[in-house]
Amino acid sequence: MNIKKLIRFGFFFLLTCIHSIHSQETSQTSFGKGLLNIKGKDSTWSMKVGLRMQLLSDFSWIDEGQNNLSRSEQNVSVRRARLKFNGFAYSPKLKYKIELGLSNRDMSGGSEFTSNTPRYIYDAVVMWNFYQNFELWFGQTKLPGNIERVISSGDLQQVDRSILNSTFNIDRDVGFQLRHYIYLSNKFLIREKFAISQGEGRNVTEGNLGGLQYTTRLELLPFGKFKGDGDYKGVDLNREPTPKLMFGATYDANIDAVKTRSNMGTYMFNDIGFYETDISTLFFDVMFKYRGFSFMGEFANRDADNPIALNSNGTQTGDVVQVGKGLNLQSGYLFTNNWEVSARFTSVKLDYNITGANPEEQYTLGLSKFIVGHKLKVQTDFSYLNVDNGLDELMWRIQLDVHF
Repeated sequence: MNIKKLIRFGFFFLLTCIHSIHSQETSQTSFGKGLLNIKGKDSTWSMKVGLRMQLLSDFSWIDEGQNNLSRSEQNVSVRRARLKFNGFAYSPKLKYKIELGLSNRDMSGGSEFTSNTPRYIYDAVVMWNFYQNFELWFGQTKLPGNIERVISSGDLQQVDRSILNSTFNIDRDVGFQLRHYIYLSNKFLIREKFAISQGEGRNVTEGNLGGLQYTTRLELLPFGKFKGDGDYKGVDLNREPTPKLMFGATYDANIDAVKTRSNMGTYMFNDIGFYETDISTLFFDVMFKYRGFSFMGEFANRDADNPIALNSNGTQTGDVVQVGKGLNLQSGYLFTNNWEVSARFTSVKLDYNITGANPEEQYTLGLSKFIVGHKLKVQTDFSYLNVDNGLDELMWRIQLDVHF
């Protein structure tokens, strides 16, 4: 589907929605609560239509080992532009979510394995609450990976996610997920999440190339649920009146993986086709919020059985799995006027003997103004990146988020 067809589809879809208003129940919405909320007169379906965008301007100054910031770069872009649909079908126990990416960066990454077309679809998933606290998911959506990745890009504490996430996250894939929760006491909540997916990432159309990917996550919330799903949002916008804490652990095994970062990165080829190896990724994370103060910590580790890709005769192809460790720590305080100051430290150490990549450390200071929560906000941050080979980089970013 090309961009003209997508625009045409969206136009006619909205016309159909508007035409159906006369025969369905609609509700007036406020800013950030969706463009349109529709519910069938017989209450057998519902749909909320939403739109969001992020406008980003970033500037960087790079020292390439000459002890001065000799190279500068600047860019202004539509970082994200998304169209979202969610609701239920037939029964409130059968929910769905569809999210389409419309910006160039949203659609990037097309290849022969996605039929050489832009990757419009982010989420297309059905969620069935089939028994008590059990829910079965089917389709394409985020895997239950590190907390920073599962937090929506529109609900982040700073302009964008850390370099730990860009190096180690397991992102989206197509498959099944089983989710369950249980209370050990009035407050102590345990959530379990299991996933079996294709292992190649989102929008792959050429079938399964390697083996399957298996993901399991356990979450412990000893003081009960966060207000407004705050455990999966940056910033303590709800100003939790009592301390709230979540511990999480994820283990992901991608069997016969053919990409350099599990289901992410580039494909690994050798003289007989794809190079395959088992890749495992481990995450530990924590989220804490109390009276405007928030803290998030993450640890990531990736390993592989045979991380160096080889030809059939034992020679190296040049492709390697990005094995190593990462640490991300960030915190912030939200003032009563809805300004927040935040700070982040991130360290990524890939195995130099395998990847040839030097350790990286990044320090970030952020300032955000939440006008209507995460739905309308302005964020800016300043980062210093240090790489062991002597390359230093300063980066300043400013971003506007608008969510209808």
